[in-house]
Formats: sequence, C-alpha cells, structure tokens
Amino acid sequence: MEIIKIEILNPKAKSLLKDLEELKLIKIRKVPSDSKSQFKDMLKRLRSKSDSAPTIDEITREVEAVRKSRYEK
Repeated sequence: MEIIKIEILNPKAKSLLKDLEELKLIKIRKVPSDSKSQFKDMLKRLRSKSDSAPTIDEITREVEAVRKSRYEK
C-alpha cells in the first residue's frame, strides 16, 4: 500500500475521489492540518510580545466598536 497526500484544486476532483472510494479502490482519510499548530505558534509569538493580555471588558468594547462602525454604514 502506498500513501500519498493530495491537494484538491478543483471541486470536481473531490467527487472523482469519492467515486473511487465507493468502488473500494481507494480509502480517504482526513489528515490533521498543520494550520492549527501554525496558528498556535503565531499566537504564542504575539502573546510573548505583549506585556499583558486584554481583559474581557477591553475585548468586548473593541468588538462593540467594530460592530457599531459596520452597522452605521
């Protein structure tokens, strides 16, 4: 058995792969993406540069300000 990683560029290719799986010619398994670990690494880098994390009140005020500016348009 050979295992390969495929990046699907066209949605039609995914349906072809599913057809091959239904014919029991291939088996499709989702592989955990590296993007989660990359995201965690980025968060660690950003947090290490910050003196302190924002409080929930600061986050809430910022979210409300952004929402207000969006809905005023």
